[in-house]
This record gives sequence, structure tokens and C-alpha cells, in this order.
Amino acid sequence: MDVSGGSGQPRSGNDEPAEPRAHPTAPAADPTGPAERGPGETSGQPPATPDEPGRAAPTGKPDPDTDGESDTDARPKPPSDSRRAPDPSAPSAPTEPSGTSEPSAPQGPAEPREPASGTTEPSAPQGPAEPREPAAGPRHAAHHAGTDAPRHRTEAHTEGTGGPGRPPQRRPEPGGGLLMGRPFGVPVYVAPSWFLVAVLITWVFGGQLDRVLPELGAARYLVSLFFAIAFYASVLVHELAHTVAALRFKLPVRRIQLQFFGGVSEIEKEAETPGREFVLAFVGPLLSLVLSGVFYAALLPVEPDSVPGVLLAGLMVSNLIVAAFNLLPGLPLDGGRMLRAVVWKLTGKPMSGTIAAAWVGRALAIAVLIGLPLLTQSLGSDAADDVGMDTVMDALLAAILAAIIWTGAGNSLRMARLREHLPELRARALTRRAVPVQADTPLSEALRRANASGARALVVVDADGTPASLVREAAIVGVPEHRRPWVPVSTLAQDLTDGMRVSAELSGEELLDALRANPATEYLVVEETGEIYGVLSAADVERAFVKAMARPS
Repeated sequence: MDVSGGSGQPRSGNDEPAEPRAHPTAPAADPTGPAERGPGETSGQPPATPDEPGRAAPTGKPDPDTDGESDTDARPKPPSDSRRAPDPSAPSAPTEPSGTSEPSAPQGPAEPREPASGTTEPSAPQGPAEPREPAAGPRHAAHHAGTDAPRHRTEAHTEGTGGPGRPPQRRPEPGGGLLMGRPFGVPVYVAPSWFLVAVLITWVFGGQLDRVLPELGAARYLVSLFFAIAFYASVLVHELAHTVAALRFKLPVRRIQLQFFGGVSEIEKEAETPGREFVLAFVGPLLSLVLSGVFYAALLPVEPDSVPGVLLAGLMVSNLIVAAFNLLPGLPLDGGRMLRAVVWKLTGKPMSGTIAAAWVGRALAIAVLIGLPLLTQSLGSDAADDVGMDTVMDALLAAILAAIIWTGAGNSLRMARLREHLPELRARALTRRAVPVQADTPLSEALRRANASGARALVVVDADGTPASLVREAAIVGVPEHRRPWVPVSTLAQDLTDGMRVSAELSGEELLDALRANPATEYLVVEETGEIYGVLSAADVERAFVKAMARPS
């Protein structure tokens, strides 16, 4: 019998005496932990080790069943031990963090269905694919150890994916608001919250214009709206500086988003060196300082009390404030990333830099919460009429800024811990051993073969041995034992797409990116040569991800 295991080679039985085997049953999977045993695997069989999932201990030679056998011939009498089907869950999709985009767990867990009682006729399981016509050509018969029957190499073909097992290049559109354009190929979005801050800036700046240029009347709000747009155009230039630097360092940028309090460049990977991290963070404030100098130079020949003079002065001051604020040494600000790079350089540990910059960021949040209202009050008007409203506005602004800085610092710590543990997620270590079966193979026979070989997954192949689909765990659980001899595996399988083929060499962010780009419950794992290595369950990836995140740094 052909079995594709951890080495990618088809496997047959061995010469050891076989233990009595029962026809596998599929009770509901235990949602609290990983599936330790595959379809029909007995409790006496040791599971595959994490590093070599396909190397389960052999259970003896498979029975010489042929395709024309009746169900009673293919099903030995069950022993008293219990058996369990794999866990048919799938990971859940994480939310998108602001700022640097972090990898996330794969898409949503599917609740396992309870198997129906063997004494009643259950309804058909939800979600199985439509029955397919049986594959043309000869059936694959089980090979016997020690016979001269030829053994084929089952390979997964990945046309259009750039090579065997490579993840697809297609990426979903990130979204995040109104798309404004794609400078340097990076989408720029304006979040709905920007319109709120545009109204706020128009109102506040309009009140200042009323004191400086009272002759404008209601037109002052049009001038204020133009200032709000010009100011956020300056913020966009600031973010484009980060984007250009990231692209020069070969770091992918997911998107730029203009939000309530500024902009965010979502860079999907970390810089490889502390020097690059420092440059990547510094170019934004540097360009804001340059813009401030440009507006100052343009202001010199202009009448200060004119509309152009007021606009240029406002843009000069606002860009200077943006540069100074972002240079504050605390995450998630640019100055915090610069501090992180310095500590990283001194200690040689990026995590140490993140911890130092994050705690400085939290201290900075407290300082902003307390100090900003005191500073603005000391610099503001002494008139009694102005004190009440200005104090409330300053306190509200300080509270919002402090909350953003504090939350950003905490997110930076969590993302750093995530990146630290991501390399522990390896496709090769998480892959389940699989057995190839043809489309018209009864489910009972397919599970018997999997049980005999210590496999935990089923791959439907055509007459040439090319993988065509994967049998879904949730569908197996939904079929009661007494109906399995009459249910072909093709009715429970999901057709393979290019995105469902992943390389056994993927790990960490690359693995999660591949799964996130093509959500599914199972994936075919292949070697670089194209041979089947096994089947990767998204539920196993989720459990490994949660376990890694729970481990202390």
C-alpha cells in the first residue's frame, strides 16, 4: 500500500506481525487539544513525533484487500479499544493591528459536528463536495511488503505557482478606507476617522482665523479646510518617506493609512539590522523637518497677515510639531523605534530594545496625560472666558494621545513576542502523515488503510497518482460508521487549488502568510521535488501558535 509519510516517500507495510485492527470509528474530536491519533488509529499506536510527523511506528502488513471486496471482507472485527478521528477545526483570523502589519493566525475555526448514533440514520454531513465521477483508469491496489509489485512516487504538481509547493503570489486587497492611489505600488487609504479630524481642524483653525483675519467671514472655514487637507498631505509625505526606505531595504509595505491622529505605514517585516531600523524610523521625522523648513522659506517673501501667510505659517508650525512629537523616544513613535535600534545595537538582542522602548513609551503616555494640559494652560490666555473650554479640550486631547501611545507600546511588546516565537511554527513539524486513495474508494476502506499505516489524513489521487483533493476531517466525523462502506471519499473531499499546496520548508511568517492568503482547513504539504510530504491541518497550526504565544519569552 502506498503511503506518503514524513520523508515524502510512498510507504508500504512491513514484515512485523500485525495487531488486531478494528474498523476505525470517528467520534467527535476533542476541541481542547491537538488530535493525537488519526482516523482509526488505535490507542496502542504511538503518534508521530513533532519533528517527523510521518514517522509513525508501523502497525504491520496491510490486508491484501482488492477493489472488488465487499465491506464484510474489508472490515475486521473491532477490538475493545476506543478510536478517535482527527480534530476538524480550523484556526481563526486575527484582527489587523495598526502600524506595522504583523502575521496572524489562519482563518476561523470550524466547529466539529457530533457523529450520529450508529442506530439511527443521520442526515448527510454539511459541506461535502458534490460526488465526482470515479477516476478513469486502473485502481491502485495495496502493495505487500516483500512483493515485486512496482511502487509509484505520488507527486503534487503546482502549475502556475512558481515551483512545487511554493505559496501563491496573489495577496488579498488590504482595504482600510477610501483608496486614494498607489504611489510606489503601495495603496494609500483614508480612514473614515480622517473626516472627523478634518472637521475638527476646520473648526479650530477657523476660530483662529477669525481673530487674525476677521474680514474673511464665513470663507475662513474654506481656508481652514484647505489647511486640513494640506496638513494631511504633509503627513502622507512623512509616511511615504518610511515606505521608500522600507522598499529600498526589500521590506514589503502592505499599505499606508491616514487616520485620526496622523498616518501609519504598515511594513510587514522587521529590518534585518539595527542600523536599518534606525534609518527606517528616522527618515519620517527628517522629512517633516525638511517640509517645515520649506514652508518657512516660502513664508519669508509673503505678507504675514494675508491668507497665504497664515497658511504657510500654520503648515510650518504643524510639520515642526509632527517632527518633534515623533522623535519622542517611546514606542510606537518613530523616536521609540530609534531607541529600540540603539538598544538592539548595544545588546545584540532586538527583544531587549523593544522592551526598553515600550516601557519608555508607557512613561511618555503618562507624561503626555499630565503634562500637556499644564503646558497648554501655562502658554494660553489668562482670560477667564477662555479657561474652561480650552482646559476641557486640552485634557481630552491629552487623554486621547496618551491612550494611543500606551496602547501602541503594549501592542509593540505583544508583536515582538509573536515574532520571537514565530520560527517555532514549521510546516514540516506540524504535517500529518497521509495515505493516497482513489476517488471511488469507500470511506471505510480508506480509513482502514490510514489506520494500518499510522496515517492521519487522506489524499485523493487520480489514476496517475496526481493529488486531486483532500478529504475533510469535518466531513469524516459527520459520517456514521455503518454508512462508511457506501460513501466514496470523493464526496467528502475538497478540490486542491494552487493555494492549498504549501512547501514543507515554510516556517514562521512565510507559513502564516501562505495560510492567510488561502484560507482552508487542510493543505497539501509537498517537498521541493513535488513529492507529497503529508497534510497540514489549520487546526494544528492554530494550536501550535497559541502554545508558542503562551510560552514566556
